[in-house]
Amino acid sequence: MVCHLSAHGLASDGAGPFTFSVQGGQCLAVVGASGAGKSLLLKMLADLIPHEGLCSLDGVSARDIPAPQWRMRIRYCAAEPGWWAPTIGAHFRDPAAIGQACAALGLDGALLDAAPERVSTGERQRFALLRGLEDRPAFLLLDEPSSALDETSTDLVEALLEDAMDKGMGLVLASHDKRQVARLADDILEISRS
Repeated sequence: MVCHLSAHGLASDGAGPFTFSVQGGQCLAVVGASGAGKSLLLKMLADLIPHEGLCSLDGVSARDIPAPQWRMRIRYCAAEPGWWAPTIGAHFRDPAAIGQACAALGLDGALLDAAPERVSTGERQRFALLRGLEDRPAFLLLDEPSSALDETSTDLVEALLEDAMDKGMGLVLASHDKRQVARLADDILEISRS
């Protein structure tokens, strides 16, 4: 099944309105200057902030689904992910099951036992991506997913994302990295400050 995410007239706090659609297995890149509203758009899609307009997945509005269920299908990965448990592994339902994915991102599985503040920013960013992928959402909303990564780690992240798209997951990617946008995006939504 290929999912379809659409937004019509989505707006909040001076950001928008935004109208677009993206199919599962594809990547929509959201580009624009800092402060243009890229992160706000992702938060609206995830139903994390109040907004106007309509966001739907396969024709079902976010308004018709309890927010926790919506966020299981439409997963937001923040540019600065939050960490609240004492270890990295405690943030996963089944830490033992992500060993192969850790290796795919160049992460040492032993870091699952480490406190979040004891691992690098880039390692936390890659673990946050794995956390976002854990439940296999229909769409992953990525806010600058490789901003703290070197070229090798960025390549590994993009390979993982391409694999997820090959399996039908859709991406909405907010990025300032024009080369990353060129490599991943099937379509581009350019936004500017109001």
